[in-house]
Amino acid sequence: MRAFEGIRVFDATQGVAGPHCAMLLAQHGADVVKVEPMGGDWGRAIGKQHGEHSAYGLSVNRGKRSIALDMKHPEGVEIARKLAFEADVVLESFRPGVMGRFGLDYESVKAKNPGVVYLSVTGYGQQGPYSKRPVTDSVIQAYSGWMSINKDKDGLPQRISIIAIDVMTGLYAFQAVAPALFLRSRTGEGQYLDVPLAAAAAAFQAGKMIEYRLEGAEPSVLGAPLGTFKTSDGFINMNARRDAHFLALCDMIGQPEWKDDPRFATQESRIANEAALMEVIRPAMETKTSEEWLTQLEQADILAAKVNDYGDLFEDPQVKAVDQVVWLNQKGFDQTLPVPQIPGQPKIEPDSFLAHVPDPGEQADEILAEIGYDTDRIAALRSDKAIR
Repeated sequence: MRAFEGIRVFDATQGVAGPHCAMLLAQHGADVVKVEPMGGDWGRAIGKQHGEHSAYGLSVNRGKRSIALDMKHPEGVEIARKLAFEADVVLESFRPGVMGRFGLDYESVKAKNPGVVYLSVTGYGQQGPYSKRPVTDSVIQAYSGWMSINKDKDGLPQRISIIAIDVMTGLYAFQAVAPALFLRSRTGEGQYLDVPLAAAAAAFQAGKMIEYRLEGAEPSVLGAPLGTFKTSDGFINMNARRDAHFLALCDMIGQPEWKDDPRFATQESRIANEAALMEVIRPAMETKTSEEWLTQLEQADILAAKVNDYGDLFEDPQVKAVDQVVWLNQKGFDQTLPVPQIPGQPKIEPDSFLAHVPDPGEQADEILAEIGYDTDRIAALRSDKAIR
C-alpha cells in the first residue's frame, strides 16, 4: 500500500514546479487529476515538443489522469469546481488572483471543502511589489543570487542549463503538502500553503547566503586542490583537499617535494596558494586518460569521478547495479525513455499506470463519470467544446 492511496488531488498547475509536486503525490498513491487547458499544460511545450509532450513534461506528469477544460465555458468552470470541492489537495500555479476569478481560490474552495490542503506555487509570493510578475526558472536564477555564484571565465553570470529551481520548488511543495496531510489526519483541519520559486531558491542557497554574510561576495574556495580537470581524453572532477589525499597526489603528479613545502602544508595554506597549485596540477592531469587517473586516484582513496554525459551514465555499471534508471514505454514514442528512480519512493514499474504520462484530456470520460456525468452529457460537453 502506498502512503497516499485514497487521497484525491486537483492539480491545476502547469510548467514544472507544481506538476513535479503532483507527480510525487501520484507516485505515493494519490489519485491526481491533472486539470489543464484545451491546448494542454504549457509545460508540454518546454523545449522541443514530441507529439503532446516535451522532455520536461514527461518527467513531471507520470501517474496522473488528465481532463482538459475550456475555462471560458461555464460548464468547464463548473466541472473544475466540482473536482476541487471534492479534493483532499488542490494545487495551482497561477498569479495571485487568477483562481479567484473562477471561484477556485482558497477561501471559495474551503467554504465547500473545509478540510482541503490548498497549495499555490507562485513566483514571488502572494504579497509584495513583485507578486504579480511573471517568472521563469532562469529569471529566478538571476533574482535569487544563483547566477552570481556561477560565472564563466570572463566573469559573466550564467544560468545552469537545467530547470533546477522549478524542480526544487516541486520538492519543497511536496514536503509542505505531505506534513499538511498528516496534520489533517490528526486534527481534521486543512490549511493554505504558498511555495514561491524565489523562496525555494533562497532556501536551497542558505549555506551560500550565510557564507556571503561572513566572507563577502568572493568567499574563499572550499579547499585545494579541488575542481574539474582536463585529461588527455576528457574531464574528471577531483577533490584532494584533505592532507592524506594531497600527499598521495603529490607522488602521482611527480611533485614529492610539495610534501615539505610550507605553502602547501595545511588545508588553509593550500587554499591561500591555490593558484600556484593549479598551475602545476592542471597540465599534469592532461598527460593521462581519465580512466588512468581514476584508477590511481581510487587506489589512494581520493574523491574523483569522470565527467559523464547522460549516455555514459546510462551505461555505468553502478547505475545498472542499483537500477537507478528505468526504461519506460510511452504511448506515441517508438523507443523507450529513461526515467531515474526517485529516492525513497517505491520503484517505478514499466508499463504500469504510474509509469504513464497522459495526453491532454485522456481520462476525461472516466473522471466526469465519477462526478456524476452520464455518457450523453459527456458527449454534449465535448460537442459544445467545454472539454477536449
